[in-house]
Amino acid sequence: MCGIVGYIGTGEAYPVLISGLKRLEYRGYDSAGIAIAGKTVTLYKRKGKVNDLVDYIDSRPVAGHLGIGHTRWATHGEPDDKNAHPHRSMNGHFILVHNGIIENHRRLRERLTARGYRFRSETDTEVIVNLIEYIYLKGHVSATTAIRLALKKTIGAYGLGIICTDEPDTLFAIRKGSPLVIGIGEHARYIASDAPAIMEYTRKVVYPEDDELVILRPDDLTIRTLENEFHEPEINIIEQDIGNIEKGDFPHYMLKEIFEQPASVHDTFRGRISEKPLSLHLGGLFQVLPKLTKADRIIILGCGTSWHAGLIGEYLIEEYARIPVEVEYASEFRYRHPVIRKDDVILAISQSGETADTLAAIRKAKEAGAVVLGICNVVGSSIPRETVAGVYTHAGPEIGVASTKAFTSQVTILTMIAMLLALKKGLLTRQQLHAFIQELQNIPEKMQYILEHNNERLRILAEKYKDVNNFLYLGRGNFFPVALEGALKLKEISYIHAEGYPAAEMKHGPIALIDENMPVVVIAPKDDTYDKIVSNIREIKARKGKVIAIVNEDDDVITQLADHVVKIPSTSMALSPLLAVIPLQLLAYHIATMRGCNVDQPRNLAKSVTVE
Repeated sequence: MCGIVGYIGTGEAYPVLISGLKRLEYRGYDSAGIAIAGKTVTLYKRKGKVNDLVDYIDSRPVAGHLGIGHTRWATHGEPDDKNAHPHRSMNGHFILVHNGIIENHRRLRERLTARGYRFRSETDTEVIVNLIEYIYLKGHVSATTAIRLALKKTIGAYGLGIICTDEPDTLFAIRKGSPLVIGIGEHARYIASDAPAIMEYTRKVVYPEDDELVILRPDDLTIRTLENEFHEPEINIIEQDIGNIEKGDFPHYMLKEIFEQPASVHDTFRGRISEKPLSLHLGGLFQVLPKLTKADRIIILGCGTSWHAGLIGEYLIEEYARIPVEVEYASEFRYRHPVIRKDDVILAISQSGETADTLAAIRKAKEAGAVVLGICNVVGSSIPRETVAGVYTHAGPEIGVASTKAFTSQVTILTMIAMLLALKKGLLTRQQLHAFIQELQNIPEKMQYILEHNNERLRILAEKYKDVNNFLYLGRGNFFPVALEGALKLKEISYIHAEGYPAAEMKHGPIALIDENMPVVVIAPKDDTYDKIVSNIREIKARKGKVIAIVNEDDDVITQLADHVVKIPSTSMALSPLLAVIPLQLLAYHIATMRGCNVDQPRNLAKSVTVE
């Protein structure tokens, strides 16, 4: 959601803040602001984009070696200048930026108001900065103590960057349930809600735990808990290439990431398969593999695209490993009273590793005594730290809000888990494993073929359908979750209403919608239900519906029936979703760009949903 960046060092803060905020634009936001402490404290904030903020600042003073910046995604209070961050306390002793939600902000606001505090904004954030100042002045304590005591009174989630104007040589940062990374440079320290914001300045980072207050000076870093215990920082090295977070020659991050999928899928399985001896290796699951193999049930948790990947995982694990699987929306699971048994295993999926609902669901499952595993893309994020074991996807940074390469990497991992469990349970022969590994190794090349041979075709097709109001996506078996994902991509970035359905359910309602104005995307590579999907297409054509079909290259039946055909290479049924989803991503991308939509930053959406 919101983006945070901060700097303290011997250099100028302003260029670091602006550069960091621009690198955080992908998170989704509606306003931006910075505060810089120099000889005086300057604070600028503006509704709109970072460039609007830069234009507003223009030649105004920005000198200073300490600063914090923010991109806001509105929760409390509409998007406007007064609600934008940073927020300054009433008497000016503290300035603060915040990612998260303070749940008891109304009660705290009432108490502070009764003590003479007046508020300029409608935000929950302004409550925190005034509470810190109240304790600071009333208790005659240090800034460090005031922050600790104030946050012990708050309920909710937060990632905070804090300046005390009485201590211009110190930057404070703390997190609870919201992402935060600390960067260590030469005579400089950085804070950010995501590593790409500071990667051009340093690769040495610290990932603070919840309720760890980080006290930063140009050559120093100290960590204290809210109980005032000292913790030793653990320094990590970011391995990513800075080039991975640049658009290069592509007009949008989304298109770049679609075209990166041959490489990202290869990176996902690279080093995890071997032919001598023939085997699959998922080292992150090694310690829990006996528990996973003997599980009575696997519950997969996810949100959005990760939920769709989980559905494919359900089909594959049940098909090959014969373990019952349930796929739950994490947002629903956390508020239900689910039945969790001692031999159940929970598998949580998240690209960012910071999804608030998924984190809350993980904690609920842990309280029930379940073994909780994770599939995540971001090293050092919260979900890997909350789970006992798991697997990184290695998809690389995904900047576009609409997930593409993260989805195919998640599906790759889930497919490998299904095959590994089947192998361990004696349900997969060596010959079958060899065939699977060979096909998996061929997937990147086949993805590249689809991108090279269908991108222009799908662009032309998009021109024909860019002005429609509704789309229907149909699939059977493994392709039903692909239909859901294709529909989600279209509505996320083009704002066209789209629905994904199991093809067999068409006659139970959606068929009423079909006429000559309703394009229907049918995902129909050959599998065990091919004849059934052909019948569904005939039913659509009988009602004058327009059919866009995703089929195999050797298809000679649907090719004659559909209005438009996109052909993809054949592969095994288990791996077909990895290929079938790519044309759907490209179709959504081209329709959205032709409609003039911002495909990298769709309206009202954020890359990582870190608050409810």
